Formats: sequence, structure tokens, C-alpha cells
Amino acid sequence: MKISLRPSSATTRSHLLMSPSWLLTLTSLASFSRAITFNSVPNANLDTSQLGRVGIAGDFGGISLYQYEGQTEQPFNTNGSQQLMTQLPNGAFLNLLEADASIQTMCVFQGQVILGGNFTSLRGIQSPGIAVFDPNTSEVTPIANLSGQVNSLLCDDSAGKVYVGGSFRAVDSTNAITWLASKAWASLPFAGFNGPVNSITKAPGGHVIFGGSFTGLGNTSTPSTANGQIINLSTATIEADQSTSAAGFSDPKNIVCKSGGVNGAGNTWLLEDNTPGAWRATFNFGFEPTKLRLYNTHQDGRGTKTWRFTAQPINGILNFTYIDPATNQNLTCTSECPLSDDPTVEFQEFLFVNTIGMNGFSIDVSDWYGNGGGLNGIELIQNDIFAYAINDFNEPSGCANTTTPSEATATGPWTVTQSGQSSSQYLSAQLSKPVASDAASVVFYPDIKESGEYIIKLYTPGCLQDNTCLRRGQISVSGTLAASGVNQTMPTRVLYQTNEFDKYDQLHIGSVDASSSSFRPSITMTPVAGQSDSISGDDFIMVAQRVGFERINSTSGLNGLFEYDPSQTTIDSSDFSSSAFITLGSTFSSDSAVASLVSTNDRTFVGGNFTSDNVRNIVAINSDEQTMPLDGGLNGEVLSMYLSQDQLFVGGRFNNTQDGSTSGLANVAVYDSSSNEWTPLGAGVDGAVASIVPVTLNMSDSTTEDVITLSGDFTQLLAFGNNAAAEVSGFAVWVTSQSNWLQNLDTPTPFLAGVLSTSVAVSDNETLYAGSLSSQVLRAYGTATLSNELGSFPIKIQPPASLSSSSASGVSQHASSANSTETITGVVTGAFDENDGRNVTVLGGHFIANASNGSTIYNLAFIDSANSDTVTGLGTEISEDSVFLTLAIQNGNLFAGGRVNGTAQGSSINGLLSYNLASKSFNAQPPALDGDSVVVTSVNFRPDTGDVYVGGSFDRAGSLPCPSVCVFGTGTNQWNRPGFELGGDVNCMMWSTNSVLVAGGNLTINGATAFLTSYDASNSQWSEFSGASDLPGPVIALTPANIERSQVWVAGTEPNGSTYLMKYDGSTWKSAGVELGDSTVIYSLQMFTVTESHDSSDTVDSNQILMMTGSIDIPGFGTASSAIFNGTTVQPYALTSNTDSMSGSISRVFVQNENFFTSSSGNNDMPLVFVALIGLAISLGVMVLIVLAGLALDRYRKKREGYIPAPTSMFDRGSGMQRIPPHELLHSLNQGRPGAPHV
Repeated sequence: MKISLRPSSATTRSHLLMSPSWLLTLTSLASFSRAITFNSVPNANLDTSQLGRVGIAGDFGGISLYQYEGQTEQPFNTNGSQQLMTQLPNGAFLNLLEADASIQTMCVFQGQVILGGNFTSLRGIQSPGIAVFDPNTSEVTPIANLSGQVNSLLCDDSAGKVYVGGSFRAVDSTNAITWLASKAWASLPFAGFNGPVNSITKAPGGHVIFGGSFTGLGNTSTPSTANGQIINLSTATIEADQSTSAAGFSDPKNIVCKSGGVNGAGNTWLLEDNTPGAWRATFNFGFEPTKLRLYNTHQDGRGTKTWRFTAQPINGILNFTYIDPATNQNLTCTSECPLSDDPTVEFQEFLFVNTIGMNGFSIDVSDWYGNGGGLNGIELIQNDIFAYAINDFNEPSGCANTTTPSEATATGPWTVTQSGQSSSQYLSAQLSKPVASDAASVVFYPDIKESGEYIIKLYTPGCLQDNTCLRRGQISVSGTLAASGVNQTMPTRVLYQTNEFDKYDQLHIGSVDASSSSFRPSITMTPVAGQSDSISGDDFIMVAQRVGFERINSTSGLNGLFEYDPSQTTIDSSDFSSSAFITLGSTFSSDSAVASLVSTNDRTFVGGNFTSDNVRNIVAINSDEQTMPLDGGLNGEVLSMYLSQDQLFVGGRFNNTQDGSTSGLANVAVYDSSSNEWTPLGAGVDGAVASIVPVTLNMSDSTTEDVITLSGDFTQLLAFGNNAAAEVSGFAVWVTSQSNWLQNLDTPTPFLAGVLSTSVAVSDNETLYAGSLSSQVLRAYGTATLSNELGSFPIKIQPPASLSSSSASGVSQHASSANSTETITGVVTGAFDENDGRNVTVLGGHFIANASNGSTIYNLAFIDSANSDTVTGLGTEISEDSVFLTLAIQNGNLFAGGRVNGTAQGSSINGLLSYNLASKSFNAQPPALDGDSVVVTSVNFRPDTGDVYVGGSFDRAGSLPCPSVCVFGTGTNQWNRPGFELGGDVNCMMWSTNSVLVAGGNLTINGATAFLTSYDASNSQWSEFSGASDLPGPVIALTPANIERSQVWVAGTEPNGSTYLMKYDGSTWKSAGVELGDSTVIYSLQMFTVTESHDSSDTVDSNQILMMTGSIDIPGFGTASSAIFNGTTVQPYALTSNTDSMSGSISRVFVQNENFFTSSSGNNDMPLVFVALIGLAISLGVMVLIVLAGLALDRYRKKREGYIPAPTSMFDRGSGMQRIPPHELLHSLNQGRPGAPHV
């Protein structure tokens, strides 16, 4: 498989370090298979060596570093669409192509991968139900001329054919056909089945076994009363060329809905005298007529003699057969079809030779009787039984010669939508979310002429043509098919309408009573209630077009199983008893269905919904054609099976064996064929298992194994042994080597959520998967560690789904933490305390965790690594609905702020609490904050003091008026107001110097709007930050941009809701100059030093990068929970996912040491004052060296000139002076310097 991607060496580790061993086999894909190559992305090269311990806080269930092109945090789809996927070397799943619905089956045929499902589009290419994927080029080639859904494929390279089964029409076959190596369809000798095929396998003897919901071979057929459905001409646009000008005869509509053949004004349409002409009808729907009925006129001796039928939009002249009324011979005609002028011939019928779709036609009159041509009536008839949502397309109520014409009734805000690329116009309803099930409905009433067995289909127009794909969702379809009896109603179906191109869904196969005055069969469509999370936007679009009924014509004698011998060219339906499979099916009760077939070299397993005297729902037939009851079978329906050596994994709706001998088989079980025993997987799951797919992971240091994934309609892994029940979202992974669910393991494991429907091995080293997954390298809920790799903290935080009943339900992942605390889940912030021998990690947010003593922790947790990683939390003093947004620690005292409520030591708590980490108890609490909605967003200690500066949304601290920012003195245990100018809501704060505090938010200074302010503690005054009037909106996050903190980065929200990013460089504000998507939300900013330099820019130095956390919408990529900015480009850094089909988010990175501007590599920027001092020291050193060098040189010179030291004793000085005459001493002053001494 050639996918333009390249290998990388990055993997991840943690507290429990994320061992890369589980990826060994996946990484080897790039080595052993040259077809797959992966493009790695440049390493971020963050230098965390000086930061100590590093933690990541957020709302996620899994996290990965961005290492390969194609990695994403796109959530899994909940609208029914799926992807074709493979795995990257780091274990994440890579999407190769998008399908607009499910890919249900795959197989490899002569090096190509055949894909089957209920999709209509693959990678935007119209591909109804089946297509070819080339693993070497990634190209998709549709296989044309199949309409419907493919459920099963069997690729037989040796025979040069692919067996295709499902619920479809292809060529002249229904529900089963073959695709040949010559790229052509070939019908099987029996032309398919009268019901859907669900599974195909090759038995040990080489015969092909079909399983499904069928009772006979054969095809659909026309009703015994053919040509019974009248096409509505009365609502068409009727026109004519060369009509007569005679009053009462010129209107071409005169002959519509007229079957009496009466001549006269208002009943007859005439042409101009002796002039050819045409009668035309144009429709807003498509149809395939089978018969044309024409009533010739005899008005004044006139009449049509020859004519032709031209179909639109193909502009083709069609062929007919007819009976000549004069000779009673069966004749044909094309361009000159005759009409009799015999007055006793009321009308003539012409049968279409070919079935041609059209939405308009014309009758072109080329010759005439008498003075000109004309007609008295026209009827167009079809075999197809349709009921349209738009009644103008249904049978005409006044002239259809039926008392029960097809019709529909609609309730709700329906409007007509143009057909576009669809076969007809249709109804659309725009409904508000959450959707109510009774917000709209359409009831279809078909005109069923005769009772019998029918296939019922629902047709849905594609969503591309009306641009509603993101707003469509699920509908519920029910039906009443008989006046009474056990089969009076059909089972309710839930269907997706997200198909990009037109499709139909097979609703039901069964008995339908004929329409009568006392009973009408009906099909009802309504929206599925809810759907708020699965549909983007504020509304839901539902569409309604038509339903169709097809009469079944088939042999009988089957019941869900059929054995086909490929060597036979004919089928003898009278000799079914010779097949062990057909014989087995004949023992099943009526309405049985086979869902899954799996074969080994000596047996074939059959699973489904069936019962007989000896087996129930699952059975096997061995190579000797003996039935093997598998310990009596299971007590409920089997939906899926997967065989791994002797272990048969079975999923469905059951809870025990037939005889009740094995408990714990809740919807999933394993059958050991060697011991003939059933065993549970844990205790099972709480809902139906629809598919079982193996995935290759390495869960130890050396062993690779296929773990088993389950997808279905379940929400919980049931408790067993020491494992508590675990909440899931319809997806689970069973780790065979651990005999446990992946979610229960304490070792580092990958994160997977979504659905897998099938997989196929392309080669020994290449596997493709179909489904829709969110996948990340590390499973970690809400928090992770970061060094060179990702890791997890030793705490078990429950997934966000655990909070579904709390006030945080319906979480918006992109809500501002400062202003929407009621929508926050996950870990928001963290801090480390390693003073006085402590080693405590504090995590705050809105989450549930498990304490070491088994109790439940809410929202604030402490991990004591000095005490065997003991996990504790607060007591019942603090409300479970609290949300912690900010933490600050000094001398073992923790101040935690947010939307916090409770009572501790008799003191009310509102917005802020104080806790002693050393004594593990509450401190004396600051007087409670007060206001309309108290939220503390930032807590900062003033450097070198014990003063705690608290910012947020509040009005008072205790009884002290103190809005926005207030100071708590830890020494005095009192609040103080820092200045009187500030008001509004604070989102973030930082100290730029020991005495200057910077605060951002939606603020005011003396009533004037300010988005960034500064407070000078030396004079207790607030002012607008320098140049901050240039900021376009409230500041959400800020961080220092250099070590002196004289520069600052800010992120905020513009008036239109978009996000801006700007830097203050010490004198002016500069925009980052990068485009961020409209959905971007930034929670925090942080500068990092990097180990390898990049190109420098005006905003970011070459050895630094700016990290943004939150949900960063990067154009051309999508969202990333963390991204880095190097001054020119934004690159994803970390990606997250959640279990609830939502992308995750990262709130912030927290560290042990705030040394963001230092590096182990030594290439750090140094403060200018130190640069100046070092320069001065170097200058002084150089000057001293120069002086010393000068003294040394002078001494050397004097020595060369013969100078000797002068006597220093007082005696010598005195005696010497006495010996020198004064005139000689003075005389020497006027003499020059002697020459160089001679040696």
C-alpha cells in the first residue's frame, strides 16, 4: 500500500512510562513492507530539562504528540459515515478515505481491495454500494450498475470472481451476483435470492454458502396484474407545438385525465391544419413507464395517423410493441407508430420495449387523417409501485381508475426542494435541536393492487446537491402492512440520511395486504429524538422523497441458508435435500435469519436468529456434513463472529447458553472448539454486540497479539472479579493475554473509541480497517506527564461520561473556562509541591477520581509521590459541583480558585479555598468572596511576599468592596483592595516585575473599557497597559515573552467571536501574523526554549517557540489541542480525543520550575544587565593585562640599556651624594641618550 508517509523515531512514555514496545510490530510495517511509507513531521524540540516535572491538564481521554502527517484529533463519526483506515507507526489510526455511510465488508481480489457497504460515495466519488480500492495508488474505482447495499463479499482469486451479497439490484439479479476479473457482472445460475444476503463463506468442500433472510431463489417480479400504476400527468407541465387556433381545441391539457375518448371542445386537442406538431409533458419527478395508452380523435374527420415517442432528457425515440386492431397481429414500431382511425377502437396500447428512465416526453405527430392530427386522451402507466411525499407525483385521484390511489400526508414545516441530481423533487423539514420525535412526519400510502410478498424500500436523495450533509441525521421508519395478524406491523428501522448521493434502504421483506376501502398499508417517517451532539449547527434537516414496493417472485424451499456448487451451471430446486446446509435451514422456525458465517478447514459456523429442535442461534456443520450443536447454542440472537485458531468470538443479544450452563455471557462469548466449551469475556457488556474485529497491538515488551474489538449498542463493561463496571460508548477492547478489558488495565495503553465494522489483511504486514475511530497513542483521562515522551500520572480519573448526570452535562469543549464554568469537565490546572521533603502533585478541575482508600474524589486531587503515590482528595466540605480553575502554592499552603462552594472549619467558601499540603487539612479560610456569580480565574503570589492576588468575577471579599482583583494577606488573614480604579471580569494575571501586576480580561479603568491592565503595587494604582487600546477584544490568556517579563504575548476574542494573537515587544503591539480558524479557543499561552534553532522572526527568537493550548483551529489541518508558533507558522503539537465522539482540549501545561527561558544547551538569551556587567569585567581585565604588559616591557628595556637598581640604604645614598660634584649632575641634563650598549 503506497501511502505518502515516512517513518519517525518518536514514541511515548510516562510515570508509568509509555513503553514503545507495544508499537514494535506497527513500526516494523515501515521496515518490512516497502509499500507503506509514512511522512514524519519536524520535531518540536522543546527543552524541558530545566522545568523539572511537566504536566498536561485538559479534557481528554487520549493524547498523542503530533508525529506523522495524517494524524488527527477528529472525533469518530456518529452520523453513520465511516472511513477506510490503516495504522501509523505510533499506533494511531490513519484515515485513507471517507465513506458517506458504513463499509461493512472487504476482501482482497487479485491485489485489489473490494469494498462493500451501504455507502453512496467514497472520497467524494459516487460509488453506490461497492468499489475497488487500489492499495498501491490509493485510487478508488466505482463498480457501476449496482443499486442498493452490499453486506458480504467472498473473493475467490483462483476462480477469478468475487461473490457479492446484500440487498441490491444488479443487472438481472437480486441480492447475490458475481464480479469477474474481466471487470464485468455475471449473474449466478439462480439469479439471486428473494431476500437479503448477510454473509458468504466457502465451506471446507469448496462450495459457496450463502446466509441471510431469504426463503427462495429468484428475482423480484412485476405484479400479476401488470401495468397497474398510473403516472400523474395532471400535475405535469403540458405544452404543445402547432396547436390549432380553434376555440376549445387548442389547449394540450384537454386530453389529460380523459379516458372516455369523447370528441368535442374541451375534450380534444387538435393541430393546425395539415401541419405536424408535438404534445409535450415535463415532470418534476422521474419514472420508468411500461405502457402508453392513446385515444385518437375523430373530430371533424381528423386524427393522428403516425407519431413517435421522444423521451427526455435522453432525447431518444423509443421502440414499442402493439397489437394492430385491424389484423390482431403483434407488431413493432419506432419513429412512425400508427394510430387507427376506426371509431370503434376506443384506444390503443403500446408497450415499451425497453425500460427507460425519463422526466419528460413528447408525442410527435408526423401524419394525420383528414385536415390534421389530434388526440382525445393519453395515459402513461408503469409497473413500479411508488408513494411520493409530494402528492403531485402520486397517482391522480380523479382519473387513475382506482379507489385507493397512492398518496402521502405530511405534518411539520415541510418545504419542496428541487431535485438537483436526484430523481425527483422532495420534501425537506428544518427542525430545531434537540429534535422532538413528533416535530415532523410523513405517512406514505401505496396503491397495492394485490396481496403478497413484497420488498419495501425507502429512497433518500443525496445531501451534496442541497448542501445539507452536516445537518442531516437519523430518522425512524415504521409501517403497518396488514389489517391484522402477527405480521401486521414491520419492525421499526432507524436509518441515516447522510448519504451524499441518492440511495435506497431495504426496509422489510414480508406480506403486504392489498389496499382497500377499509385498509391501507402505510409507511411512517419521523425524526429520531435528540441528536444534539451528532449534528453540527443549530438545526436538523430531514428529507422525504418516496417509498417503493416490489413484488417477490421466487422458488420456495429455503430458510436463510443456501449451498452453491460453483461447478454447476444450473440449479435443480427440486433437489435441495441433498445439501446439509439447506436441510439445516429447513429445520429452522419461520422468519429465521442467518447473520454470520465463518469457515475453517474442517467446519462452517452458522450464527443468526433461528431455532430448531436441536440448535438455537448458532451451529456448525463439519466437513462430513454432520451438524454440531455447539453445546446447544445460545439463548439469543447472534450478530457477528470472528475465529482465532480454536477460539470463536461471538457477539449478539444473549446472556447464556441454551441450557443455562454458562453465566456471564452477556452479549459476547467465546466458544473453544477443541473443548466444546463456552466462556465469558469478563462478564460481558450491557447491550448488543454488532461487530467483532481483531486489531494488532503489542501489550508487553516482546509479544504481539491480536486484541479483540467489539462495536455495538452498549454503554458499560459489566463488573467482574476485582474490576468495577466501566462506562464506554459502544466500543470495547478485549486483551486476550490479560483476560481483561483494555479499559481495566493499569499499564500504559493506547486510546481507542468509536466503531470498527470489518478488517482485511492486505499482506502479512498490512491490514486495512473499516469504521470510524478516535485513536491516540496514550489512554489518559484529563491529565498526562511530559518529558521526552508522554506518560500518565498514577491516578485513575474517570472518563467524562461519568459526569453525565452532573451539572456539567452537555459539555462544550470550546467553552471559555472563565465564563462558562458550568460546561467544563476534565482537569483544568495542576501544580507541584516539592518543598520540605514533600512530593505532591495537585490536580484541579471538574472530574471524578478514585482515591487510594477506595473513596471518590471530586474536582481536586492530591498525588503524594513521597508516600507510594497515595491519592487523596477533599472531604465533603466542598460541593461536588465545584470547578477549580487556578492553583497557587507557597510554603505548603495551597490556594485553589474557581467556581468553588462549601464550608470548611465553620467558614463559608465561595470562589477560593486555602489548604495545607503538609498537614493535609484546611487552613483558616479567607472571608468568602461575594457577587452575582463568583468565579476565581487566577491566583498569584506577589514575588518575595506572602500576599495572594486573586482575580476573577466578584464584587466583594468578605464585607470589603473589592471587585475583580483583591489581595489576601496571609500574615494578617485579611483582604485588602489594591487600588480603586479597576472593574469587570479578570481572565488571567501575571507579575511582570516584583511590583507590577498585569491583568487581562473584560475590564474597566475608572469606567472606561480596558482589555489589558497593569497594577503598580508601589503606589496602589491601576492603569491601562501600554498601548492596550490597540487590542481588539478581551484578553483570555497571557504569558511573558522574555525572561525580563518586559514583553508579553496575549490571546483574546475579537467582537466577531474570532481569536486574535498579539505580542507587546516593549514598545509596540504586533499581530502574530498567522491565520487561526474561526472555531479556535485558546486557554493558555506559554513560551518554551527549544534545543534546535529555527529561523528567527520579528516576534519569536530562533531558540524559542510559543505554545498555545485549548482547541486550535489550524487552516488546512483541523483542530489541535496544543500548537506551537515559531514566528512564521503554526504546527500541531499535541492531539487529544474523548470517549464521547468529541475532540478533546488541553487547558494548560504546568511545571515544577518556571525556567522557560533557560536551556541545557547553553544557547540562552541573557538579561542585558548581566551582559553589560560581563562586558565591563572583561574590559577591566583587558586594561589590567595591558598595564602589566607595559610594566614588563619597560623593565626589559631598562635591563638591556644597562640600568642597575639604585642603592636603597640611607648610608649609601648619603655617601654617594657627597662624591658627585654638583656641576656634573646638572651637566648631564643637556646631553642626549647614549647609543645602544655594546657587548
